[in-house]
Amino acid sequence: MSLPAATSDAVNVLVADSNRMQAQLLTSALRRRPEFHVATCGMDAVSILQAVTSRLPAIALLSSNSPASIADTVMILRRFHFSHPEVPKVLLADSCDRELAVNAFRSGVRGIFTITDADLRMLCKCLLRVAAGQIWANTEQLGYLLDLVSEVPSLRVLNARGNPILTPREEQVVALVAEGLGNRQIARELNLSEHTVKKYLFRIFEKLGISSRVELVLYAVNNGDPRPAEWLAGASRLLPRA
Repeated sequence: MSLPAATSDAVNVLVADSNRMQAQLLTSALRRRPEFHVATCGMDAVSILQAVTSRLPAIALLSSNSPASIADTVMILRRFHFSHPEVPKVLLADSCDRELAVNAFRSGVRGIFTITDADLRMLCKCLLRVAAGQIWANTEQLGYLLDLVSEVPSLRVLNARGNPILTPREEQVVALVAEGLGNRQIARELNLSEHTVKKYLFRIFEKLGISSRVELVLYAVNNGDPRPAEWLAGASRLLPRA
């Protein structure tokens, strides 16, 4: 059975997958579509960069369906994105939890396609949309990103023994000062009065042995350890993630 010939304006797709059988099946399926011209490589940074050097794809489809951990997958995505930010990237995954979705988008992917949620027709639609400059994400994945945007940051400051110097609320104040917010904005963000924010700053200055916001920003940059939070801006009860 002959395959349809790729058209002159076919989209060049690079498929990176460590599962050889899955890669062959996926590549064969995509090659039956005349709108794609498909190349393959292993799901590792060296193989991907070599493939991209040989022929720059219009889009890359990278599979996380391997024994590699999320950390390994994210590292590969970041290295690829830093080297070739101009190449749109779609992550192909069996499933996608909050950690993978957030880290994948942070690492430069423009779409996440979950195998269990759709079929080949939808995957083709995803590739074409992302190649055209759009974002592909389902409602749950968008929810993860919106939650991330609305989180209040927290900046952990440790002493020489590795113990926290500040209370969780003080850590929030430090993080917001480091982002350039004034007392009124911090008060609004944390649902506090400006007077209370000033009291927090006074205690923070005392604990850290500094006397100005400039010193606090410099201290935060040099000694702070940013961490995510699960509270929303303006919430009346703000608790840091354990």
